[in-house]
Amino acid sequence: MSEEQQNSIVDIETPTEIATNDTEYIGDKTQPTEEILNALNALNQTTAQNGHEQSPALQGNIKQDTPSQEAPSEWHVLREKLREQPHDPEGWNKLVDLAEARAEIEQIKQTYEALLEVYPNTSSAQIAYLNHFLSPGLFPYAEELFRRFLRSSPLVDLWKFYLTYVRRVNTSPASREAVSKAYEFALSRIGQDKDSGDIWSDYIQFLKAGETTTTWEEQQKMDALRKVYHRAVQIPLENVEKLWSELETFENSLNKITAKKFMSDLSPSYMQARTVLRQLQRHLGPLFPPPPASSSTRPHLYLPPTPTFNAAERALVGAWKTYLKWEESNPLEFEDKDKATLISRIQGVYRKAAIRMRFYAEIWYMAFVWTNSMGKPEEALNILKSGMEANPTSFLLHFAYCELQESRKEHADVTATFDKFLDVLRAELDELENRINSANSSFTSDGSGRTVPTSAPAGNGLGSLEAGTISNTSSFASQASDEKPPKVKELSDRRQEYGVVWIMYIRFARRALDLKAFRSVFAKARRDRWTPWEVYEAAALMEYHCNKDGGTGVASRIFEKGLETYGDEIEFVLRYLGFLISVNDENNARALFERVITAFPPERARPLWERWARYEYQYGDLEAAQKLEKRIAEVYPSDPPIKRFAQRHTYLGTDAIAARDLGFAMAARQPAALGSASTSNSIEKRTDSLFSLTSASHMLGGQPPIKRASSPDYKRREGSARPDFGPPSKRQRPLSPPRDRDRERWEGPPRRRFGSPAGWEKERDRELQHVKKDREDDKASTLPAVISWFVGQLPSPASFDGPVFRTDDLMMLLRNAVIPSATRRATPPPTPLPPAPPVARTSGGRPPPDYGPYQGPGGGTRGGRRY
Repeated sequence: MSEEQQNSIVDIETPTEIATNDTEYIGDKTQPTEEILNALNALNQTTAQNGHEQSPALQGNIKQDTPSQEAPSEWHVLREKLREQPHDPEGWNKLVDLAEARAEIEQIKQTYEALLEVYPNTSSAQIAYLNHFLSPGLFPYAEELFRRFLRSSPLVDLWKFYLTYVRRVNTSPASREAVSKAYEFALSRIGQDKDSGDIWSDYIQFLKAGETTTTWEEQQKMDALRKVYHRAVQIPLENVEKLWSELETFENSLNKITAKKFMSDLSPSYMQARTVLRQLQRHLGPLFPPPPASSSTRPHLYLPPTPTFNAAERALVGAWKTYLKWEESNPLEFEDKDKATLISRIQGVYRKAAIRMRFYAEIWYMAFVWTNSMGKPEEALNILKSGMEANPTSFLLHFAYCELQESRKEHADVTATFDKFLDVLRAELDELENRINSANSSFTSDGSGRTVPTSAPAGNGLGSLEAGTISNTSSFASQASDEKPPKVKELSDRRQEYGVVWIMYIRFARRALDLKAFRSVFAKARRDRWTPWEVYEAAALMEYHCNKDGGTGVASRIFEKGLETYGDEIEFVLRYLGFLISVNDENNARALFERVITAFPPERARPLWERWARYEYQYGDLEAAQKLEKRIAEVYPSDPPIKRFAQRHTYLGTDAIAARDLGFAMAARQPAALGSASTSNSIEKRTDSLFSLTSASHMLGGQPPIKRASSPDYKRREGSARPDFGPPSKRQRPLSPPRDRDRERWEGPPRRRFGSPAGWEKERDRELQHVKKDREDDKASTLPAVISWFVGQLPSPASFDGPVFRTDDLMMLLRNAVIPSATRRATPPPTPLPPAPPVARTSGGRPPPDYGPYQGPGGGTRGGRRY
């Protein structure tokens, strides 16, 4: 392709120049300016004053010449919409229909070029585009398109279309060599595809149709046919069995002796190809479903949709990954000498996967990893570039590209990639924020008619606090962004992901360049309003670990500066406090705790109290620990005193007080049994005693204890029963974080539950309702209330002191029991089985029971049915 032709195609593909070159396109820039409108109004007024009126024809001409009077066509409206939202398969199909209906070649060019810019290598669109230039006068442009499309296309249907065109324009006998080269070129690219069987058959028929005049030419023709046949029958093609049959006929027609040798040599490869074909069909069936019906006369263009990652799409991705791994496993068992063929086959498979699953970064990454492992770094780099163009917000592909370029010492390219990626994510965050604001109607109109936010960004409440013993430098004074985005769950998650990119950027700058470059990148991050607190923590820790000269002080200043912006983020404050404790800066840690603890409400401040309490318990004196416990008791009056005392004597999760003194270990070892009243009573009494010990100050006197009634879910409660310091043990829900178990163990409920059995029963009933709701999906049957009460009153198995029966022997006795007939005389029983061990002592003189098998009403020799 010449450079001028490439430039001409690029001009067509550029969206901004499409509107410029289209004379019928009506956009915002074609609206008349204010000066033109004023001039026209003045001209109309002058004409009216002079008593002249414009003729209807002249008025019509003015209306036709004024672009603003023409409404944009449906094609232009839809094209503008697709510029804003390019990933709309149905919209593109409709745009193609509109362009095809108008039959204007320039508009058709613009439509298909724009479509192929968003969905490159879409063979159905490429073929539809080429069909408009297969007239004799337009062949040069068609050939130019073929050169563009075939360079990277692994799709068989486009190559079939190309070969049809080649045979159409090369009909003379002198051009057979060109057609043969075209077939060889196509088969070298897509000959391993299972759908290329028709191309192999056409090529064979083309070779057979060749005319020969000499014996030497005939021999050359037979050799060429044999080579093509031998190549084809070793590939899992859809028509491989037909080709094998044709090869057998072809060889036998030449020489039956050599035919037997050739067929026996090729038979293992052919059988392997047939086996692999069946496996291939199973793999590819769900990956290429039939296309939907087209609403127009032309075939429907399949354009990959953007992923939503629902269950069906995740299953589709899993099927593709399974298929790609299967292809990498070399199912055709290529030898080392045929490694180039194996690489070509897998390469074509990955190209098809990248086209079909264009917007799934995982598929692109798999293609990159495999290509790089084959020793083709340049091709692997191009795969990442193409993947990033298709997925401009992919973290996976951008991080992989940056690491690869960093290993190649292309630091400038890595910096540019990070900057561009951050710009894309920043625009996405802005768009999401605008959408959330619009959905929540967070903008109202003031008295002057302007729209203003309903609430201005509030400060964190710590900006006016003193810095304590930590000093700040002026270099941080004017860099942070003052504007804070709103707090919404989705927006917060996206913001954290955005911060990960800044952290990776900072890491790269530190390890590839130096600390000065790292600080420069961090300064850029601080000026970004979307930067989360995690970036400050990462930068501070990087200074601490990598800066051996004064790194601790710089890290503390970074944390302190972040506190001004993220002082309302409890996680950031905890990280800062943990850092000061880790560097043994007790004075600053204590000052920080006292500064921030009053800025949070009690329900949010508990993690801070817990963190500082652990520090005081481990490294402070007893007096300070007791003072801290007194303060915590004032903030959380419902916490039982034993909770803090036990936490003070816990280390690395080992709580001996709970395990040994409060019976946690014993309760865990007790077997759970439905209807075990003694166990339930013991646990119940122990729990009641704990209530009386831990909540004596909250007891309400004069209320007799109420016996706890049993329930259908008693077995579950008993299995997980454990004594607690305050309320009854809550049911552990599945997938709950481990840290919540400690909170459930120690946190106290409202006061009335400690001393009021009625309150306890109400809470228990609420818990049972939750249990019942969770078990509805399991369709578990529950016992009626009366039976449940009865089961609860049964004694425990340990209280039974009578004889123990062997269940197997008892069932054998029942199975072999003889039931006498009421109408016929019973026959003598057969010889009894060896007696089972006696289970109880019987008195003498009583005949033994008859345990022989039942022989039916006829008995004995009459052939009755035996059981």
